[in-house]
Amino acid sequence: MTMVQEDLKALAEQAGRDLEEASALDILTWAADTFGDRFCVTSSMEDAVVAHLASRAKPGVDVVFLDTGYHFPETIGTRDAVEAVMDVNVITLLPWQSVEEQDAEYGPKLHDRDPDLCCALRKVKPLEDGLKGYRAWATGLRRDESPTRANTPVVGWDEKRRKVKISPIARWTQEDVEAYVAEHGVLTNPLLMDGYASVGCAPCTRRVEAGEDARAGRWAGRNKTECGLHG
Repeated sequence: MTMVQEDLKALAEQAGRDLEEASALDILTWAADTFGDRFCVTSSMEDAVVAHLASRAKPGVDVVFLDTGYHFPETIGTRDAVEAVMDVNVITLLPWQSVEEQDAEYGPKLHDRDPDLCCALRKVKPLEDGLKGYRAWATGLRRDESPTRANTPVVGWDEKRRKVKISPIARWTQEDVEAYVAEHGVLTNPLLMDGYASVGCAPCTRRVEAGEDARAGRWAGRNKTECGLHG
């Protein structure tokens, strides 16, 4: 690890302690002040809550979206709406292969046969490439979403990418999200009103049943709850 990375790691760990009780807006303001244009927000376009918060802290902030080629039309529509109405700069990342090219090399429906490889090709690698120019990135991770996210720090160190990882709404509940959306009129994916609690790629996402956690509709029936972007 370089000296710069060692400094960033120490900065992230200290900020995680100092900002644990801070508001989401204060956390993002700290990030904008600390990293300037080398800070971005990533969004799955499930909703635009973190993008909206970040636009208040840093108008024109980069919002990075991964277009896997498998998204619901509603997700692409949400991205386009966010770009049109919010003070953000939406950057769409694409995998190096189209779906058709991936099918030709690996066979069709790789997401059914090897979802980890499909996520690695269409999500993890494009994000790693897309984040190279940044020192810090923000996510919409929340501790209440699933057991694998229960210990998410509001500011932490992304060991895989050697960057500061900011989760400004980590302490929020679903009710907090809904209250913010209502107060500020924030765009949300229409699928959230149609039984989907978490929105990913169409082939690997289903509606959730009453009592299931928000991530239960992702890769249902498999021993998989994360795409690899966050762990």
